[in-house]
Amino acid sequence: MFSQTAEYALRALTYLAQTYPAPQTTAVIAEHTQVPAGYLSKVLQQLGRARFVTAARGKHGGWEMAKPPNTISILDIVNVMDPIRRIDSCPLRLQAHSVMLCPLHKKMDQALELIERTLASSTLAELLDTPGMPVPLCNAITEVRQ
Repeated sequence: MFSQTAEYALRALTYLAQTYPAPQTTAVIAEHTQVPAGYLSKVLQQLGRARFVTAARGKHGGWEMAKPPNTISILDIVNVMDPIRRIDSCPLRLQAHSVMLCPLHKKMDQALELIERTLASSTLAELLDTPGMPVPLCNAITEVRQ
């Protein structure tokens, strides 16, 4: 349902949320999230343009969260990378459906609305604070939130 780019962005930000506020290099993020470094670099640049991350230069530099993880919803990330496309008109452009959606497309749009609401109500911080669950989207790290 989500593009590979959106998945990679979620992995990267989940990892950065784990290590918040410490900056991480692209190579370290790529290793922990299993995202190819070249692709990850482009994803991080796009996340930077959206002001989710900033790049810090220097010996202890790297990518870091621009905002606290509890202020970023999963929907915010998905919509920056590959927005969920709601069905507001007939995708088939059928003349008979120009006034209202058919029952199938209406149900599909209702499902998309439910996904949007669920993702909007979930933050990066909440994903990491789910007791008894594995760390989402990336290999576990030993030192979290130093």
